[in-house]
Order: sequence, then structure tokens, then C-alpha cells
Amino acid sequence: MTTVRSKISLNRIDHVVLQVTDLERSKRFYKDLLGMRVEHESSWQSFLYLSEDTTQMVALFETKEGEFEGPRDMHHMAMVASQGTYDSIKAELEQAGVQVSGRPGDPNCIYFNDPDGHRLQIIYPGEHADGH
Repeated sequence: MTTVRSKISLNRIDHVVLQVTDLERSKRFYKDLLGMRVEHESSWQSFLYLSEDTTQMVALFETKEGEFEGPRDMHHMAMVASQGTYDSIKAELEQAGVQVSGRPGDPNCIYFNDPDGHRLQIIYPGEHADGH
């Protein structure tokens, strides 16, 4: 197979946009439960840094039900925890009322949904680096 060399060179993801139905509810979920912090926002959108990482963001765009642009969802977004164990992260999510599930054959895989049903995964320290 021949490798094609692109003239475009990318080095990181700036942000991922999630369309949400209630911006304040979603912002509370990502800030209060997952520890993200607001970088900038307006009345209909909020860009949140992943904790101390100021190079990658999740953007929440409020869109009324039925007015979503493009595909409704991605498969999932995986985030790496800077501390904690499978049990402590799972317990924290469950204490907040979040239903946690795993992946068949991988008892240490933490999957859950945000308030709008976006599938999220937390990879905790010590888990394989690629998270897949």
C-alpha cells in the first residue's frame, strides 16, 4: 500500500462539539461531575477545557429538539482521568445518579451517557494508553 503524504499536518483536536438540549444542565454535568472548566461561552454555547489541559475542549451547543444539525451523535468520546481507580471513578458517577456500563470482555471499561445521551468513556490511570 502506498502512503500518500498530505500537505496538511494536524497535531491535536481543538474541540469536539456536542449538541445539547439544555445548556445549563449539560454545563453543570461536565463542570460539576467531570471537573471541566469554562473557557468561554455565550447564551447558546459553552466551551469547556478538560481540567488543567488547556489545549483540548468540549463545546456544548444548545440546539432545540428536532433542530439538530447533521448526525445526532458520535459513537463515543473517551477521556483520560488524571487520578483515581476504576472503582473510585465508577462510584463517583453512580453517586451522582449516572448509570455506568461496561464493554463485554473488558470489566474495567467505564461507559456512561451525559444528560443528552452522548456516550462517554473514562480511561483511568493504569489502563492501556489507547483506551480502545
